[in-house]
Amino acid sequence: MDWPIAEVARMSGVTARTLRHYDETGLLPPARIGANGHRRYGQSQLLRLQQILVLRSLGVGLPEIARILSEQVDEVEALQGHHRRLLAERDRLDALAVTVSRTIIELEQSRKDGTPMTINRPENLFEGVTPAHYEHNMAEFPELAEALAQRAAGMSQADADTGHRARTAQMIRLAELMAAGHPVDADPVQAEIDAQYRALTDLRAVAAEEYRAIGRACVDNDVWRTAYETIAPGLAAFQRDAIEAYAVNRLA
Repeated sequence: MDWPIAEVARMSGVTARTLRHYDETGLLPPARIGANGHRRYGQSQLLRLQQILVLRSLGVGLPEIARILSEQVDEVEALQGHHRRLLAERDRLDALAVTVSRTIIELEQSRKDGTPMTINRPENLFEGVTPAHYEHNMAEFPELAEALAQRAAGMSQADADTGHRARTAQMIRLAELMAAGHPVDADPVQAEIDAQYRALTDLRAVAAEEYRAIGRACVDNDVWRTAYETIAPGLAAFQRDAIEAYAVNRLA
């Protein structure tokens, strides 16, 4: 039994465009090409796709995934390794949830008392945050994800930690601007969005429509939306709308 690319995309939640990219890079060739020229996938390809998606969800870059899959022999042993990684990721998310919960309590208390929040240990804001998620679940943007993975591969642990903390701080600044009532096209908001855009263009050119798509993914992508909403409710939509305003006003 095999399945057409459209059915595999529906079952897995991965777009047909991404599946074609995986084929073109040799990461996931189809079982065969039908008479109509369409890719068709068998059970072994579905199992391989499962492993790819598990590893991507753990922040592993595509080159590293290709290396892992090329070296493994026993599927059960490989899945056991993935399972251990998932358990470790669960523990990381538990730690991150505790960190966010503590910050929420401290912020609520400072507002109730009418006093500024005092951070005695700033590093507490980043407990549970690791630098292993540089692709940010960018299944919809495989070329940009690949560029991010290549940069991450050349980073030291210290550089990776610094970069991740900088991005988290950027999200917090955007949340503060939203809470202060700034509209999405306000200069301070657009300055934050401009910094994000320039960080992407340091990797490769990003067209206006692609940046719009990245903005929409802040809401449409479950992982991205959860990350933003963990910082502040409504932040995902605020980020999306701010990117849309930036694309219209500065990239048109």
